[in-house]
Amino acid sequence: MKCGPAANKFGEFIVKNLYDESVDFFDLLARGHWKAPAIQQLQKDLAALSPEQRAVVRRCVLRSLGAGLHRFLFALGEAHDFKHGIAVIVDGVDVVEQSDGLHGESFGPDGWMAKYSKYPEGYPEYNI
Repeated sequence: MKCGPAANKFGEFIVKNLYDESVDFFDLLARGHWKAPAIQQLQKDLAALSPEQRAVVRRCVLRSLGAGLHRFLFALGEAHDFKHGIAVIVDGVDVVEQSDGLHGESFGPDGWMAKYSKYPEGYPEYNI
C-alpha cells in the first residue's frame, strides 16, 4: 500500500512508541530488569520458565501487539467511514484519508513495520 506523508508520520510514531516500546518492556521484564514491586512476581514467574518457554511467551506478546495494532488501525478507518467523530490528525491531515486501508499499511517489505520497527520479524505477515 502507498500512503501520504502524514499517514507515514503517524505510522512511524505508532510503531516506535507503541509496538517497539511494548516489546522493549517485555524483553526487560523477561530479564528481570524492572524494580517496581507490582511486577516482581511476574518477573520471577518468567524467570522460572525455560528459555524455550520464554520464547513462546515473547512470540505471543508480539502476535498480540500485532493483532491489537491491526484492529486499532482498522477501527480508525471504520470510524472515519461511518463518521463516528474519531480521527487522527497529523500536520492538519486526517491520516485515514491518506490511505486506501490504513490497517494494511504496516504489512509488507515497504510497510511501516519493515521501515520503522526494531522488531519487524515478529509482526504477522498477513492480515489477522
